[in-house]
Amino acid sequence: MSTYLEFEKPLSAIEGKAEELRAMARANEDMDVEKEAAALDKKAADLLTDLYKNLTPWAKCQVARHPTRPHCRDYIEALFTEFTPLAGDRNFADDHAVMGGIARLNDRPVMVIGHEKGNDTKTRIERNFGMARPEGYRKAIRLMDLADRFNLPVISLVDTPGAYPGKGAEERGQSEAIARSTQKCLQIGVPLVSVIVGEGGSGGAVAFATASRLAMLEHSIYSVISPEGCASILWKDPEKMREAAEALRLTAQDLKKLGVVDQIIPEPRGGAQRDPARAIESVGQAIEAMLKEMDGISREDLIAQRRAKFLAMGAKGLAA
Repeated sequence: MSTYLEFEKPLSAIEGKAEELRAMARANEDMDVEKEAAALDKKAADLLTDLYKNLTPWAKCQVARHPTRPHCRDYIEALFTEFTPLAGDRNFADDHAVMGGIARLNDRPVMVIGHEKGNDTKTRIERNFGMARPEGYRKAIRLMDLADRFNLPVISLVDTPGAYPGKGAEERGQSEAIARSTQKCLQIGVPLVSVIVGEGGSGGAVAFATASRLAMLEHSIYSVISPEGCASILWKDPEKMREAAEALRLTAQDLKKLGVVDQIIPEPRGGAQRDPARAIESVGQAIEAMLKEMDGISREDLIAQRRAKFLAMGAKGLAA
């Protein structure tokens, strides 16, 4: 992994030194540096464990946004077979920030929907960095309706800084589209499981994550607003994002305590970006387990349980 986060700079120096020694040995076969390099590898591994043992909320924000973290497309390609993408909202356009389609999860037909950020400059621009416009949410509504009609469980993969705040999006009814998507999550009579795999930003995330079961990867975040946005509003200073991240209670661990999240999915040491295959496998196992919990539950009970879950959150908040 070549991209190091701010708090990983000491790790960068150690791993860089080990690689430098090995490069020298490759250039000169008479050099034997493996012992020194192995010692540096162990030092780096110990430091990595220490760094990720007690990450601050702001550090978790950085990990959740890591550019090489697995994204929606990676999960779909690894976990699902026979994925058939479905495009467009049948009203305005197809939003490339939202992927969706019919697929099989271990031979079980499902509908999968998720935010896609892209993995290089070209695809990030094409995917609008995972920030959906109204047509993205209306596409999701269409796919959830289709899943409900054919009794397909819905799986949503959330990874967005938030809905796109541009003028055109607002003119086309961004807030209404988000509200309708959230409403549709509550209305469908099929199992709906959601996993926050990176950022869960604002209503743009809630529109996909109003689910029967909600899981978060260990170093993902889920918040009503970004720390930078919160700091700009409360302190008129976006540089106070560290304080905002603390106050927002946006980590998976905080949200599990608050009852917002049902399950935390452990990540490989050093985050999902260091071992994407293992992280994807863990997410797949969690999705299958959550779906199994709902096997045999009637449509009416699924809807009632989902509504009761979110109404209880509101009642708990008012009591506090």
